Amino acid sequence: MLNNLTDTEEGDGVAQNQGDNNPKESSPFINSSDAAAEKSQQYDGKHMALFEEEMDTSPMVSSLLSSLANYSNLPQGSKDHEEAENNEAESSRKKPIKAPQLGTLMGVYMPCIQNIFGVILFLRMTWLVGIGGIIGTFVIVFMCCTTTMLTAISMSAIATNGVVPAGGSYYMISRSLGPEFGGAVGICFYLGTTYAGAMYILGAIELLLIYIAPKAAIFPLEGLEGAEAEAALLNNMRVYGTILLTSMATVVFVGVKYVNKLALVFLACVILSILAVYAGVIKTAVDPPVFPVCLLGNRTLVWKSFDVCAKTVETANGTVTTQLWRMFCNSSLLNASCDKYFVNNNVTQVQGIPGVTSGIWTENLFGTYYDKGDLIERVNMDSVQDQGDPLTNANRYVLADITSFFTLLVGIYFPSVTGIMAGSNRSGDLRDAQKSIPIGTIAAITTTSFVYMSSVILFGACIEGVVLRDKFGEGVHGNLVIGTLAWPSPWVIVIGSFFSTCGAGLQSLTGAPRLLQAIAKDNIVPALRIFGHGKANGEPTWSLLLTAFICESGILIASLDAVAPILSMFFLMCYMFVNLACALQTLLRTPNWRPRFKFYHWTLSFLGMSLCLTLMFLCSWYYAIVAMVIAGSIYKYIEFAGAEKEWGDGIRGLSLSAARYALMRLEEGPPHTKNWRPQLLVLVSTDSEQNIEQPRLLSLTNQLKAGKGLTIVGTALEGTYLDNYEQAQRAEQALHKLMETEKLKGFCQVTVSSNMRDATSHLLQASGLGGLKHNAVLVSWPRNWRQGDEHQTCRNFIELVRETTAARLALLVPKNISAFPSNGERFTEGHIDVWWIVHDGGMLMLLPFLLRQHKVWRKCKMRIFTVAQLDDNSIQMKKDLTTFLYHLRIDAMVEVVEMHDSDISAYTYEKTLVMEQRSQMLKQINLTKTEREREIQSITDSSRGSIRRKNPASVTAQPSVSEETPAVSKEEKPEEESTSTSPPVPPAAQVQLIHDNTTPASPAAAAAPAAPLDPAEATPSPGEQVQMTWTEKCENEAGQSPCAATPVGIKDIFNMKPEWENLNQSNVRRMHTALRLNEAIIKKSSEAKLVLLNMPGAPKNRSGDDNYMEFLEVLTEGLNRVLLVRGGGREVITIYS
Repeated sequence: MLNNLTDTEEGDGVAQNQGDNNPKESSPFINSSDAAAEKSQQYDGKHMALFEEEMDTSPMVSSLLSSLANYSNLPQGSKDHEEAENNEAESSRKKPIKAPQLGTLMGVYMPCIQNIFGVILFLRMTWLVGIGGIIGTFVIVFMCCTTTMLTAISMSAIATNGVVPAGGSYYMISRSLGPEFGGAVGICFYLGTTYAGAMYILGAIELLLIYIAPKAAIFPLEGLEGAEAEAALLNNMRVYGTILLTSMATVVFVGVKYVNKLALVFLACVILSILAVYAGVIKTAVDPPVFPVCLLGNRTLVWKSFDVCAKTVETANGTVTTQLWRMFCNSSLLNASCDKYFVNNNVTQVQGIPGVTSGIWTENLFGTYYDKGDLIERVNMDSVQDQGDPLTNANRYVLADITSFFTLLVGIYFPSVTGIMAGSNRSGDLRDAQKSIPIGTIAAITTTSFVYMSSVILFGACIEGVVLRDKFGEGVHGNLVIGTLAWPSPWVIVIGSFFSTCGAGLQSLTGAPRLLQAIAKDNIVPALRIFGHGKANGEPTWSLLLTAFICESGILIASLDAVAPILSMFFLMCYMFVNLACALQTLLRTPNWRPRFKFYHWTLSFLGMSLCLTLMFLCSWYYAIVAMVIAGSIYKYIEFAGAEKEWGDGIRGLSLSAARYALMRLEEGPPHTKNWRPQLLVLVSTDSEQNIEQPRLLSLTNQLKAGKGLTIVGTALEGTYLDNYEQAQRAEQALHKLMETEKLKGFCQVTVSSNMRDATSHLLQASGLGGLKHNAVLVSWPRNWRQGDEHQTCRNFIELVRETTAARLALLVPKNISAFPSNGERFTEGHIDVWWIVHDGGMLMLLPFLLRQHKVWRKCKMRIFTVAQLDDNSIQMKKDLTTFLYHLRIDAMVEVVEMHDSDISAYTYEKTLVMEQRSQMLKQINLTKTEREREIQSITDSSRGSIRRKNPASVTAQPSVSEETPAVSKEEKPEEESTSTSPPVPPAAQVQLIHDNTTPASPAAAAAPAAPLDPAEATPSPGEQVQMTWTEKCENEAGQSPCAATPVGIKDIFNMKPEWENLNQSNVRRMHTALRLNEAIIKKSSEAKLVLLNMPGAPKNRSGDDNYMEFLEVLTEGLNRVLLVRGGGREVITIYS
C-alpha cells in the first residue's frame, strides 16, 4: 500500500518523506527495531496514530498479511543449498525461489505407491500365502493395512492442522508430542528407514544371486548341504550387500539429483511388474502356464539335477533309468540298491500353476507351519514311509529354511505396508500440502491394500500349495515363484523387482540422513550435533556416513527374514506415536487444534495406536522390548541433557489438563496424615542487585526434600510493580539460577508491594494454587536484629510468625544459616539432636528423618531429648518414648532431662532488666538512628558491667555466633567482645522448667527480690537451698574470691532491689525458662551437628515483640546450628500403616 505523505499540523509545508514515497516497512512480527522518528513517518497519514506506540508489538494487519503471503515453505536443506549456489554465483543478488508445483498425484500418490510396494511383495508374498494359508495371510494383511489406514487418518489430521514444513513424520510428532517424544520417535523412525535400506539391499542381492546370476556367487553352493550351504549363502549376501551399499552411498554422496532422476524409472518398474502379475492371473483362467512340479510320494523334489520327472522311461531299446534314478540309487541299473523311500513311493508330476479356475484355493485355505529342516510336502496326498526310517538324501528335497509361525509372518509382512510417510516427507514441495497429503496418502493406501488383499486371494487360487511354500522356487527350476505367474515372462518380474528394490534402497539412503540432519539441527539431542553439518550445499555428509554404518550392520545379518521384524518395530513405534499425537490433541481440545481434514476421531486414533502396540508384540516381543528401551533411553537422555524447546506440543497440554484434574481433586479435602509432606514456601531476601542473600537456605531446602513435596521460593521487593518490573524479573532469574545450582526442583515467585511487610504477607497468602499450597514456611533468622536499621526487619519477622500461626502453617527458622552445610559437604559422624519440649504434631520427629535421607546428613545419628518436671516419672517417660519411636519406625536414642525446681537467679533479673530498659527506650526516646544505637549500647554495657563487678568468676566465655552479633564500630569492639558472653551455667540440679502460662513462679522465687538481705544472710545453712547463683559461686570460691564479703558488692545488691521489684514477672519467668533450657541444651548438645527445638509463639501483645526476640536469642545462645520449629496445628506423623 502506497503511503502518500502530506503536511502535518506541526510541519512546515515540506513533505516529510524523501525518495520514492515508499517508506521502509517494519517487520510485521514482534520487537521491531525502527526508531521513533521512522515510526512517526511510517504511520503518518494512515489513520493509525492512536496505535502508534504499539506498532512494535502489534503490527499492522496489512504488513502481517504481506509477510505471510510471501512465506516460503522450503526445507532447511534446500535453503542451505540455494544460499550456497547464490553465494557462488552472485552474493548481491538472489535467484527467485520457485513456488512448489507438485500436486497430489506426483507429489504424494506416486511416491507412496513406490515406497509401499517393495521387496516383500515380490520375494515373500507367495511364501506367506503358502505358510499362513489364504485366511491367515488375509488376516495379517487386513490388520497391517488397517493399521496404516488409521495412521494415515491421524497423520492427515495433524498435517492439515497448519503449515507442515519439510521433515514429515518427525516434524509432526515432535511438534505434537514435544521434543522428548519427537526426538525419541524421530531417531526410531531414522533407524527404521536405515534398516529398510538394508532390507532392500538384501532383497536385491537375493534376486541377483538366486534368480539372475547364480554363478556369480563368491562362495559356491554346489555340493554343499545343510548348515554349510546356508553359511555360504549368507556370506555371499554379506559380501555383495556391502559392495552394493558402498555403491549406493557413493551415488547419494555425489548427488541426490541422480537419485531423483531415476525415481520415475524405478516407479515404472514397480507398476509394470504388478500389471504383469495381474495379466498372468487373467491368462491362467484361459491358458495356464506350464510349470510342472516333481513329487516323490508327497515330498517336493529340488528340480535342478534331473530333466525328467520319472524313475524310468520307455524307449525303443526298453526301460531306461533317468537322472532322478541315479540321484537316489547307487547305479543306473534297474537292480541297483536305492533309497528305501524312493523304492516305496511313486514319482508324480503336478502342475505348479493350475489356474484360477482349478479350485486349488480350497487346499490353500488354511496354513501349514514348519520347523526348520522339515520337508515341504503336498497336503492331502499319501506316501509310504516308516516312522523309524531316518531321512536320507535330504538335499534332494525342498526343505523349510526357517521355523515358521503366525507372529513371524506378521513381522516379515509388515514392512511391505510401510512408506505411507513418503507424501508428508515431501510436504515442502507440494503446491497445497493440506489438500494433497490426506487425499494422496489415503488413496495410495487404498490402492496398495487392494493389491495386497487381492494378491493373497489370487495367489492362493492360482498356485499349487507346495510351490507357494517353496520360498526360493527350487521345485520350479529355480524360478521366482511370483515370476512363474507373470505374463509374458518371469524375467519381467525378476528384472523389475531388482530395479525397484535398488531404487527403494537408494531412496532410504537419501531420506534417512536428511531425517537425522533435521533432528540434529533441532538441537534437542546434544550428542547428534555433529550430524547437523554437511557439505556447503547442505548435503548431510556425516549423517550419510553414520547411516551407511548402521545399514551395514543390517547387511551383516544377511537374512531378509531376520531384518524385516527389526524395522517393523521402529516403524510401528513411529506410527503408534502419530496416532497418540492425534488422539491427544483431539481429547485435549486445544484451541489451536483446527485441522482441515474432518474425517477423524480420537477413537480411530486410539484403535490405530492399540493395533500398532499389538503388532509390535505379535511380530517379536523381545524386539518390541528392545525398541521401547531404546526409545525410552533416548527420551530420558533428551529430558536430562537436551535443550529445552517450547513447541506448543500436546504433552504440555496434557500436563496442564492433568494438573488441573489433580488440583481439583486436591480441593476435595486436606491430605491424610500418612500423605503429609512438607510443602515449603522458602522466603529469601535479595540485595540491591537482586542477588540472593541466603543461598544456604536453598541448600537446606534441598536436603529437606526427601519428602518430594512442593517447593516455592519467594522473595519480596519494595515499591510499585510498574517501576520495579525489571528488578522483579532479575530477581526471578536469580532465583531460577540458584535453584538450578542447588538442584532444587520447584517454582519461584517474586512479589512487589509498597512495603516489605505487605509483600511478604502477599507471598504467604497467594502462593500456591488451589489445594496445592504450602503447609510450611522456611525463613532465616533475621541478622543483626538489635541494630536500629534492622528494627523493621525484626518487626516483620515477628508478624510473619503471627501470620503463620493464624494460617495454621508450620514454621521453620534456621539460625546462623551460613553455618549450615552445602549440598556438597558430608558429615561422617555426629548427631542431630531434637529437644522435644511441647508436642507440635510430630514435626520435630519428621524433619530429622527427612534430613537423614539426604547424603549430607545420612551418617548422623538422631537423639531425642525430652524434659521431665519434678512430678514426672522420668523412667516411665523414657520407656514410653522409646515405644512411641519404635511404632513410628524411627531409629533414635532417647534421653529424659530432669529439670528440678530452682529459684530465679540474679543474672535472670539483670538480663530481664536490661531487656526491658532497652525496649522502653526504643519506645519513648525519639533519637536519631546513631544516637539511639549509642544509647542502647551504653545501657547494655553499664548493666552487664555491673553484673561482672558483682560476680567476675561466674562469667564463663561462650563463643557466640558471629552472624547474630550486632556490628559495632572499631572503638566499641573490645567492649562488645567482652559483653558477648554466656550466662553462668549452674548445676543441672538447679534447672527448672517454667511454662509461660501454665506454671506459676515458685513462691521462693517471687519473694526473693523483696526479701531483705543482710551480710549474715549471704551465707546459707548447710541444708538450705541456694537462693542465687552468684551467692553460690562466691561461697564455693570463698577462699579465692572476696566477693561475698565485699561491702561494695552488698551495696550493689541493695541498689538493684527497687528496680527488680518493678520488673514484669511474666518476662522474668520467660527469661528464667530460656536460660535454664539453654543451659541444658548447651550441656547435652554442644557438639551436635544440628539442634532442633520447639519455637515459642509470638506474644499476643505487640508491646512485647522486642522481648520475644531476646528470649529466642537467650534460648539459642552458644549453639552453632539451630532449627527452630513451630508446628502448624495438625498431626504430620502417625504410627499406623
